[in-house]
Amino acid sequence: QRVIDQYQMTPEMWEDRIKIWYADHKGMSRDEAEMEYLKIAQDLDMYGVNYFAINNKKDTDLYLGVTALGLNIYEKDNKLTPKTTFPWSEIKHISFDDKKFVIKFVDKSVNNFIFFSPKGMNKLILDLCIGNHDLYMRRRKPDTMEVQQMKAQAKEEKQRRQIERNKLAREKQLREAAERERAAMEQRLLQYQEEIRLANDALRRSEETAELLAEKGRVAEEEASLLAQKASDAERENARLRLSAIKTEEEKVHLERKTREAEFLTARLVEESEKRAAEAERLKAELLAARVAEKQAKEKLLNFLSRSSTGSL
Repeated sequence: QRVIDQYQMTPEMWEDRIKIWYADHKGMSRDEAEMEYLKIAQDLDMYGVNYFAINNKKDTDLYLGVTALGLNIYEKDNKLTPKTTFPWSEIKHISFDDKKFVIKFVDKSVNNFIFFSPKGMNKLILDLCIGNHDLYMRRRKPDTMEVQQMKAQAKEEKQRRQIERNKLAREKQLREAAERERAAMEQRLLQYQEEIRLANDALRRSEETAELLAEKGRVAEEEASLLAQKASDAERENARLRLSAIKTEEEKVHLERKTREAEFLTARLVEESEKRAAEAERLKAELLAARVAEKQAKEKLLNFLSRSSTGSL
């Protein structure tokens, strides 16, 4: 808690930070992670320290810390910074009698350090001191041939595992790259299929529009031809009536009325014929435009299919 209080971070912020650190060490083996952890942890003040509650001659409450480098004496309210340190190289002998513990030093001018601890703890404290002292002395001796061989084998094994991990990581990268490429190709295929579908729809609509306009043009031409024929017949009838002899006033009036009706019908038929002819011309123009659009749609589809086949190769 003391370490956590040193940073202005909430538990959620710690959790996010730990996730980032975890992602940064992706691919690291468990052994490597533990080794990196120990490299950092060994520099911490409380790393590798076994604490025991003791009392000095003045009955002051203290803590004894047994470490790989020696013995530390801590005040009761501070386990981080030792008040006194006794390296193994300066300690000559350690013993206890009942609750009394005595530390003797190589330098005879230095007074023995005496402290008291619970009777049940003394044997454990002594065993830890002996074990750490033996390891301390062993680290300062040259390695035996057997130890050198073991270290060489461990180094070779570490290199072999590293090569294997690199190989697996490379295979994983290649597999992921292949999967991404396949996904991209599938996406491009779907895109090509959609573009082909849209091009086919456009072509089909162009063909339907062209057929419809052609049919409308044909009907308009037929209607215009029929109206022109009717107008011609009406004109001939009008001419025939004008040339006919008028014998009575009633016939004259009747003839004039028939003549006006014929002229009106002729004018209307001529006008309708002109409208139909104009409609036919407009439909012809639309048909031509539809044919051009159909041609462009076919060319676009052919170009797209050619580009798709070239891209797939």
